[in-house]
Amino acid sequence: MTRIERPLDTTRLEDEWLEADGFGGFASGTVGTLRTRRYHALLLTATRAPGGRMVLVNGVEAWLEADGERYPLSMQRYEPDVLYPDVTENLLEFTTEPWPTWLFQFNAQTLVTAEVFVSKATCETLLRWRWQRAPAVSQTASQPGALILKVRPLLSGRDYHALHHENAAFNFSAQISSDASCASWQPYGDVPRIHVATNGSYAHAPDWYRNFCYVRERERGLDFSEDLATPGVFSFDLADGEAVMMLSVSDTISANVSAASRAATLSEIEQQRRHAFGSRLQRSADAYVVQRNEGRTILAGFPWFTDWGRDTFIAMRGLLIAAGRLDAAEAILLEWAGTLSEGMLPNRFPDYGDAPEYNSVDASLWFIVAVHDYLATGHAGAATRARLQAAAEAILTGYTQGTRFNIKASTEDGLLCAGVPGMQLTWMDAKVGDRVVTPRIGKPVEVQALWINALRIATTWNAQWQQPAGRALQAFHERFLDPSTQALFDNIDVDHVSGAVDCSIRPNQIFAVGGLPFALLEGAAARAVVDHVESHLLTPLGLRTLAPTDPAYRGRYSGAPYERDGAYHQGTVWPWLLGPFVEAWLRVRGNTDDVRRQARTRFLDPLYAHLDHAGLDHVSEIADGDAPHTPAGTPFQAWSLGELLRIEHLLAGLDRHIA
Repeated sequence: MTRIERPLDTTRLEDEWLEADGFGGFASGTVGTLRTRRYHALLLTATRAPGGRMVLVNGVEAWLEADGERYPLSMQRYEPDVLYPDVTENLLEFTTEPWPTWLFQFNAQTLVTAEVFVSKATCETLLRWRWQRAPAVSQTASQPGALILKVRPLLSGRDYHALHHENAAFNFSAQISSDASCASWQPYGDVPRIHVATNGSYAHAPDWYRNFCYVRERERGLDFSEDLATPGVFSFDLADGEAVMMLSVSDTISANVSAASRAATLSEIEQQRRHAFGSRLQRSADAYVVQRNEGRTILAGFPWFTDWGRDTFIAMRGLLIAAGRLDAAEAILLEWAGTLSEGMLPNRFPDYGDAPEYNSVDASLWFIVAVHDYLATGHAGAATRARLQAAAEAILTGYTQGTRFNIKASTEDGLLCAGVPGMQLTWMDAKVGDRVVTPRIGKPVEVQALWINALRIATTWNAQWQQPAGRALQAFHERFLDPSTQALFDNIDVDHVSGAVDCSIRPNQIFAVGGLPFALLEGAAARAVVDHVESHLLTPLGLRTLAPTDPAYRGRYSGAPYERDGAYHQGTVWPWLLGPFVEAWLRVRGNTDDVRRQARTRFLDPLYAHLDHAGLDHVSEIADGDAPHTPAGTPFQAWSLGELLRIEHLLAGLDRHIA
């Protein structure tokens, strides 16, 4: 739970909250009620779960009319950089428990609470406002006069990556139910109809609000100005009771149930659902688990990522398996197992269309690691175990014989080679135009760690993989040690040139010691790798992707897309890498109670503090390599949170013994 109280730290006003619907849609915004991204919205729905996402209700303009005064309950930013109206003087408190809730005070006796949450049961976004007496005011004081709440919905009806501008085609026409409890609009013919159930009254008053300014988009070098349509105004008297608005793409309100009553029921159901999770982190983790076809998958991050194979298999180890959500883990593994092609699993499903993209060397290997973790729980039945083992066998066979993009076990040393010019296959996958920033063609170090782990995992049910695993491990020991540092090369046989090595100091070598079921190094060799990574790459929020001493190092992730992509894996910090680092650190220091306490204080406490910043109750995708390590990228990232959960579980002593 994040709580912000008076005196307000104005730097916190643009911290972000998230409410996900379980199908790829979500509501999101900021503490200060500003929309700072094109993705901030109250009703953003996945038309083909989890893809085809569209923004329908971007936000609201809300205000209170009392005693001849007008008090704002929402804030907007217009071009060039104008804030109006300003709610900061009246905003007393914000909390994310049990969902985003604001407390405003406008005069001696007028406190107004505003809240928003998404009902997982129905995918509706619920907005509620209520008046309450200020604590200093006697409860026997007379009831105030009319407290009229006015709410203007701000609509678009666009792809969530796009922006909306004033045009003559927008359809302002409203359909009003016979009892006036529901209004609906369809902005464009191919856009879902927007339904609003309410206990207020609606007055049709079409208009355009122009030139909203989204500062996060401006910082990213993208278009940042938008026009939104408002069809009318809803009115409520808060002196008579709370105001309710329920936003959805389906007309689910029964004529026999009032909006207020339905909202109260959904509120209770949703609150009980959230309280059933064991911790704040597990509640947050639930946001990433979504529907795909008849099965389940994990969204890589909010607001702009869909489901990526690599991210799914890394994230699920902490989000689901360590958390004991084994039915969901099984459903996801089985769903992905059905996408095997030529010994590969896809790395990405596009926003639109069903053709998956098979462009990763490591996603399939991470699948085998996730299968190992899941099967180790004993949850799988015989049929599921057989199917998952068969999928792992198909991957290993495909990689042994050779598959797309020169992915093949080398006949010379048994290590896994991969890569073709112009294609990024490892997790360091940034591309600027036609230039792959970190191509890593050859035999990347973490790919070998994954390959050898996958082979060793398969030996537990099929002895035929024992000899290839042993051969590859011996070659790893012989070929990856950098004699100048006693750490590991990042890549060997670079560009498929025998003997060519990459000495860049990168975090990928940590997977030889931590983050995977089987360590490839032990003793002094393992300690040398961990110490090398710690001295060059460790920050409070994770590991840098390149040492600051490297001429190619970029300490700031900022600017236009080509500048940001150029820094993405050239020094930028990734919190998810703290998971394998902490596990490696524990392995080389002895997994005692005292060592675990040190690890929690040194490595996890900064991440716990980060939960109250940027993406509230979540962990960001990345951060600057240079201090103060400002968070960047997606504010809600699945594998960042997943690795925090996995290591938290490990430090609690609940995980397997660290080998």
